[in-house]
This record gives sequence, C-alpha cells and structure tokens, in this order.
Amino acid sequence: MARINIDFGKKLGCVKPMHAVNNGPVYKFAVDQRITNIDDYCAAGIPFARNHDAAFYSTYGGEHTVDVHNIFTDFDADPYLPESYDFAMTDEYIKVCEFAGVRTFYRLGSKIEHGVKKYGTLPPKDFAKWAVICEHIIRHYTEGWADGFHYDIKYWEIWNEPDLDPDDSTHKRCWGGTAAQFYELYCIAHKHLKACFPHLKIGGPAVAGLRPVWLDGFFRALKENGIVPDFFSWHRYDKDVHKFVEKVRYARELLDKYGFAETESILNEWNYVRGWTGDDWVYSLKSEKGIKGASFIAAVIESCQYEPLDMLMYYDARPGGMNGMFSTDRICDKLKGYYPFYMFNQLYRLDCAVSAEIDNGDFFACAAVGEGEAAVMLTHFSDDDEKCAEEVEVDLSGFGAEDGCAIEYYLLDESHDLELVGKATYYGERFTPAFRMPNLSSYLIKIKRL
Repeated sequence: MARINIDFGKKLGCVKPMHAVNNGPVYKFAVDQRITNIDDYCAAGIPFARNHDAAFYSTYGGEHTVDVHNIFTDFDADPYLPESYDFAMTDEYIKVCEFAGVRTFYRLGSKIEHGVKKYGTLPPKDFAKWAVICEHIIRHYTEGWADGFHYDIKYWEIWNEPDLDPDDSTHKRCWGGTAAQFYELYCIAHKHLKACFPHLKIGGPAVAGLRPVWLDGFFRALKENGIVPDFFSWHRYDKDVHKFVEKVRYARELLDKYGFAETESILNEWNYVRGWTGDDWVYSLKSEKGIKGASFIAAVIESCQYEPLDMLMYYDARPGGMNGMFSTDRICDKLKGYYPFYMFNQLYRLDCAVSAEIDNGDFFACAAVGEGEAAVMLTHFSDDDEKCAEEVEVDLSGFGAEDGCAIEYYLLDESHDLELVGKATYYGERFTPAFRMPNLSSYLIKIKRL
C-alpha cells in the first residue's frame, strides 16, 4: 500500500504558478463563426500564457502576429517610426488574453521553422537594430507607444531554442547562426532592453536542453558582459516524471554555479514524449490527447511545486497536435488534459503550499491550505501501460475544526471528468482515507471547516 502524508500545519510558502501554459484562449471579439474555449480557459485560472508559436494558428493572427519579423516586416525600415510596425493582429491576440485574465509572457524572436526555407529564425542583419525594434514592441504594449497599451507584461524572453541544432547543421529550425553569434545577439539585446526597462524581467533564451557545453559558452558570455538575467528559461520533454525533477534541480544548480542565484528558473515548454520519431512519436501524440497525458500533466505539476522551479508552462494550449487540454477540431470541447490545470488552480487560489510526503515512486501529490479550506491533488502515474491499480492511504493532519470538516473527492480517470464521487465528514486533527487507485487516475480532495 502506498502512503501519503499531508501535513496542513507544515507550511512551505506560496503555491507557485505551475499551471501556466503556452498560448491563450481561442476567442474572436467579432461574433461571426465564433467557437471559443474562453470560459473553460478562465475557469482553469491560467496565470501566464507564453505566446511562442502563436503564428501557427490563424485565429491568433497567424503569420501576422507576435514574431518580431511579423510585426517589423521590413528590416530596413526606421525602427523609431510607428508606421514601420504592424501591430494589429498581435494587439487583438493580447487583448483576448487580457480579456481572459491571463498575463502574457512575451517571446521575442520567431516561431520554430520546420520548412526548407527560413524567415524569422535567421540571424538579424544588425543585432543592435534588432534590440531597438524589440524595445519599441515593448514600449507599444507597456507604455502606450504608437497608439499602444499599458499592459502589465512583466516577462520578456529573448529568442527560443537557439541550441536546438548544432553549428554545422544544414536544417536549423530555431537559430540559423552559430552559438557564438547567438551569445552576441543575446548580450546586445539584453543590455539594451534592461537599460530601457529596468523594472521588467528580461531573460531567456528558452533552451531546448540543458547541454553543458552550449550553456557554458552562454553563461560565460553573460558574465563577461556583466549581465544577470532576470530569468532563465528552458525546455524538457520526457515520459519520466522523476527525470523532470532531476532536470529542475540541475537547472538550479547550473544557475547557482555560474553566480545567478537570484535568476528565476522557468521551464516553459514541456509535455509527455516517449520519442520524437516513428511509432514513439505517434504514441506520444495520442497519449497527450488522452488520460495518460492528463495523468502525466498532473504528476509533473504536483512534483514541480516542491522543487526549485519558479514557473512551469505547458506546451501547448494552442489548437494543435500537442494540445492535450482542448479538442483540436472543436476547441470548445475539453480533453482529459484540461482538468489537471483546473485542479491545481483550486490549490493555487488557496495560496499556501503545505508538506506532502510520499513513499511510492508511482504516486505524486501536492496540497495547499487557505482560510477555512484546504485541498489535495493526488495522482497515480506510471509509463507502464500494464501497471495495476494500487491501494493508497492518505494521512491528512493539521487541519481540523471543533464542528468537523467536510471532505469531497473528485475523480479524474478514463471514465470520470473530475466528477464528485464521494463525501465524508471528519472530526479531530487527523483523518486517513484509503482507496484503490488505478494507474493514470487523479483525485482532487477538497476540505472545508464546518
């Protein structure tokens, strides 16, 4: 039997934004042919949406949105003139995010380019000018420049996955230059943007992996230029929750090693992936859309809450192959992967994380407490599709009331979409329910003082 000890009296600080995502809701202010997921998106309480790869989706604005080369379409134009910029579609996309109550995490650069010809991923002709262009994009959205806005967009990320392909690759999907060229671009852009906006968080570079050689060159370039990034963003795709935890710890160790102890560590692309080619890739995509992907989402979120990570951003809420939250064909339909975000938001709004101790490597949990309320997320996840159900005992302590506490159990599995499946009332400071959990199932346990 697995045993999980939840101590509501052992407080561990704030619940962190582990349910952030890439990309915002689907919504059009014009009512024509509007099919939207905005109500469910809002109900999940998504705190931040990174706008990377938004240009792949037409309703967001497609090839006219977000990416620097889509906004500043003629690199030879004057970056100080408003007429040099085409903000219209990006304005609309960010308005939708604001309307949904989600804060934009803005990626400066380009979407990934898988095609034979590259457009936005090529090194800019003039790195300093590119930095000035980014400056004016930021001014448009935070200072009202060029008939713009005064949004509270705090995070500004320089580029995406510049380390994805080696220098000698003939098919560079995210950065068309060398590693050394990218280090130069990043340093020029960071210094310029931080000088212009000392109150904003400037960082990046959304590395595809934690590759020691590439990162050593990057971090050394930062040190040589006197740069301390406000955040370091990185990506991880895997089938093993415990490897996520290992990489989270390794990323923090790297930052501390190079003297960036105050730099936030943000894992801003992640999902279930067994493999990137052949049958493994097909299996991964199918799994992401079903209960296995949902269970994996829950387990990673639960684990990372207790690790040295500042934000977790799922890839992707944009309608597409790796969106396990909403149907691609009818985006108003929720998939199984939506519910872990909704579940975690019940903890996030309580604000204070508490201790969760687990004695079984296939079980994951996190918990939080608020004023007169508490909640627990609990998941049984193994990548082994033949894994059997197991008994689990959950020891709940440190949260009681003289008049008793009401407890409710909501189940997410192949047959239940976070449905209420049980209720109880307990008295005293300790309650220990036990139940049988199939693999790939999760519970949300809500507790309220009577």
